[in-house]
Order: sequence, then structure tokens, then C-alpha cells
Amino acid sequence: MKREKEIYKVTLVGGLVNVILLIFKFVAGIIGHSSAMIADALHSLSDFVTDIIVLVFVKISSKPQDKSHDYGHGKYETLALTLIGIALMAVALGIIVKGAMKIAAWANGEVLEAPGLLAFWAALVSIVLKEAVYRYSIVKARKLNSKAVEANAWHHRSDALSSIGTAVGIGGAIFFGQRWTILDPIASVVVGAFIVKVAFDLLKNGIGDLMEQSLPDQVEEEILGLVADVPGVTEPHDLRTRRIGNHYAIELHILMDGNLSLKEAHDKASEVEDLLRQHYGEETHVAVHVEPKE
Repeated sequence: MKREKEIYKVTLVGGLVNVILLIFKFVAGIIGHSSAMIADALHSLSDFVTDIIVLVFVKISSKPQDKSHDYGHGKYETLALTLIGIALMAVALGIIVKGAMKIAAWANGEVLEAPGLLAFWAALVSIVLKEAVYRYSIVKARKLNSKAVEANAWHHRSDALSSIGTAVGIGGAIFFGQRWTILDPIASVVVGAFIVKVAFDLLKNGIGDLMEQSLPDQVEEEILGLVADVPGVTEPHDLRTRRIGNHYAIELHILMDGNLSLKEAHDKASEVEDLLRQHYGEETHVAVHVEPKE
């Protein structure tokens, strides 16, 4: 319950900042005639939507196992990660298309209106606030071992970095004169491309976990090494791993002396399970199959 409350707190802080920024950015983008700032505002809007997704799905994922979910509800947190990626990708593609249309119009002789100073100041404020929220969120995400909060933290960082591109494009369009107003829509396309990269990484991780992707090789090698060091246990093999939300699931076979009693073999298997839970967390699902050593 404490973990759930901490995730809510982190997400609500980010949500409050997102609400303030998206209103400020939309106003600044409309009044300042900046397509780059409106694109940045849409990015903040997607941040706010993902905050809501995290709040809803973390509530569900924290529920204990029940009759219909023998392994708990951790996958709902992974689903939240995937939905965040989808939301980001949709926003990014929309930004790129709109920016490309303005660039094409400029190439055909259309005069683009120079953005106003309000849009430029909005970009600078966004950089500072979103970087601060990122740093706060990423520390909490690692402490709470929450992939959804970590994904949301990187969403904040992507907004901060995209605001840098926005500030450069708007500043260039303002301070370099009418010939450089094209920098504003170019900046919006660059922002969109950056968001596509972030969204792709989130989708890759989220879909990988939903499709029962194995844990990284270094983690599996670490598991085998830990088990092999247990006295009386040899040749850990047939290792199978996956992630269930923010927890690991580990299944493997081990060899032991065939002359051991059933109780001795059971106690040794329990020792292996306890070792892995101590290392990877008490919520780790561990299943050990014992085989006699010939």
C-alpha cells in the first residue's frame, strides 16, 4: 500500500505540472502564432493523459493474486507502459504531419507568421519545470521499482528536451527575421521525431513484457551464478524468466545428490528460492524443479 501511495504522489506532482504547462503552452502557442509551441502543448497534453493511465493501472496492478489471476495483476502496469507508448506515438506522428504541411506551404511561397516572445518564454519555462519533474520521478521510479513510473519519467524528460528544440526554433524565427520563420515548423518536426524515438522504446519494452520476453542476458547469467554457488546444488539449467509488472518470475531445474531424503531435497530447493527472493525482492515468483544427479 505504501508503494501504491508513493506512485500516486509522484504521478500527481507530474500531473499538476502538466496541467499548468499545457494551458500555458496552448495559450502561448495560439497568441504567439507558433506551431512548434502548439506541438509542445500537445506533448504536455499526452503527458497528462499518461499520468491518468498510470494512476488507473497502478491501482489495478497493486491488487493481490486471486482466483482469476494466479500470478497477480502486475501485467496491468506493463499494459500502462504500452498505452503510454501508443499515446506518444500518435501525438508524435500528428506533430510531424502538421509541421511538414507548414514547411511545404512555405516552400510553395506562403508567408509564415513569426511567433511571439510569449511562445519563446513558455518554452524556457517548460524546459526548467519538466527537467525538474523528470529528476524527481526517475529517482522515485528506481526506488519503487516501477516501470510505469519510469516510463512516465522519461515522458517528462522527452518533453523537456523537445522544449529545447522548440525554444531554438521559436527563438530563431523571432530574432533572425522573416526569412527564418521556417525554423518554427522545422522545430515542431524535430520535436515530433524525438517523441517517435521515445515512444518506440516504450512500446518495445512494453510489448516485449506482454509477450513474455525473457529477462536480459546479464540478469539470467546472474541468476544461474547465484544458484550454482549454493552448496549441494549443481548444474542449474532450463532457466525460464519473465517480468510480471515490476516483479520477476524465475523457473529453473537443479541437480542434487539422488541419495538425499525428500525433506533434505525440499529444504535445499527452498534455500534456493529464498536466496533468489532476497536478491530480487520478496514478490519474485520462483519455481525450482529438483533432479537427481547421476
